[in-house]
Amino acid sequence: MANCIVHVTFLLLTCYCLSAASAPQNARAAGLDRLGVNWGTMTSHPINPTIIVDMLRANGIRKVKLFDANPWTMTALGGTHIETMVAIPNDQLSQISTDYNYAKKWISNNITRYYYDHKVKIRYVAVGNEPFLKSYNNLYINSTFPALRNIQKALDEAGLGTVIKATVPLNADVYNSPNNNPVPSAGEFRVDIRQIMNKIVHYLNHTGAPFVVNIYPFLSLYQNPHFPIDFAFFNGTNKPIIDKGVKYTNVFDANFDMLVWSLKKAGVPNMKIIVGEVGWPTDGDKNANIQNAKRFYDGFLRKLANKVGTPKRPGGMDVYLFGLIDENQKSILPGNFERNWGLFTYDGRPKFPMDLTGTGKDQYLVGAKGVEHLPAQWCVSKKESEERYYELSNSINYACQMTDCTALGYNSSCNDLSLLGNASYAFNMYFQMHDQDVRACNFNGLAIVTEENPSTDKCLFPVQIISESKRKEAGVYGVPLLVLLISLLYHLFV
Repeated sequence: MANCIVHVTFLLLTCYCLSAASAPQNARAAGLDRLGVNWGTMTSHPINPTIIVDMLRANGIRKVKLFDANPWTMTALGGTHIETMVAIPNDQLSQISTDYNYAKKWISNNITRYYYDHKVKIRYVAVGNEPFLKSYNNLYINSTFPALRNIQKALDEAGLGTVIKATVPLNADVYNSPNNNPVPSAGEFRVDIRQIMNKIVHYLNHTGAPFVVNIYPFLSLYQNPHFPIDFAFFNGTNKPIIDKGVKYTNVFDANFDMLVWSLKKAGVPNMKIIVGEVGWPTDGDKNANIQNAKRFYDGFLRKLANKVGTPKRPGGMDVYLFGLIDENQKSILPGNFERNWGLFTYDGRPKFPMDLTGTGKDQYLVGAKGVEHLPAQWCVSKKESEERYYELSNSINYACQMTDCTALGYNSSCNDLSLLGNASYAFNMYFQMHDQDVRACNFNGLAIVTEENPSTDKCLFPVQIISESKRKEAGVYGVPLLVLLISLLYHLFV
């Protein structure tokens, strides 16, 4: 969707602010108070956080989960009343676990100052992110629990322990059921981490903190070629799971209740659960596309709106969708889809119609306002370059190693391009990554800059947004002055 044209008269600016201000109120009335989003920032060209915050508010999103405590992001959240979960990266867990003074300093620098000085509505501190993933090979096993205790202790000493709770977001792989009885009621925490998990959940239960779990029905489908596709969604299946007389028609409910059973067996049956991440990617795999993402979100958001919960935990639930914007610098070791989880594109455009209230209003979300793009030009391969096959192939590989070519992957949106098309896509991504520097469109004479858009019906050749450094040259803290004025008026009316 194209960005809306900005009108400069005060009357129209006021109307814009009033209409935008009404969105959060209507959304809250529809039950969005328990719905949040994950705001990741692993992107080469981040959108100014102030613009993102305005987009969140315009869509009625009142909760965000972060993956760090970036000052730019935290400052933008100040005074907005958006409930925030701030995170400590995994690489800091070791020092925090062994050095309480460092934990206190971290809380002072990243929590206390923003809570008091900037009025950021912080409610949780995420101590690490999925630290017990099997792929980490026990790297954080010994540091996570001591780090959790030190952070909560530091919060208590800072006088914030009653309003801000430390927790640990965990992947759903921390619990499982045996292969010979794969039902929710057979679920328990993994044998290799059961002892430490029991300590963590009892500690969280003691402090009043929730268990935060990340559940991905898409990954169940991705990792198992025999997984029934309908079981990943919410509109029924002819092969339900029957567990002690309870019928499960989707993997989300079954997985969530497996956690409920695991907590019960650990001795904390009534512990609060927050779904820290749940979503569906839109590219990078045969099942990662707009159609499936829309199908998943339509069913899931309707489920949340109806407050049906799961068989073991009926009622409303707290959920953070994953994620807000595509991130072109995430690791693709899990799969090419990893950079395409966003509800919005890299430049803040909504990907498909969806209704966060779950009440059937099939409309596009409000996109980012004030995002500026580089000039409409692309780097493409010359027609005669096909004769230099080996040089062309090597250049494609080089470009893709340095940028994001996941759309070219098997079963992805740009998978059906020709050799020259593949080269053009790779060259353009490299060119855009380097802010359209003409020196980034050469590749030993194989490439040329053009103003003719090479995109196809299925494959988008993007034009990158203006980088943070260029934004700062254009206006105050990276926001053009007119956009800054709109944002100021918007906040006055909300």
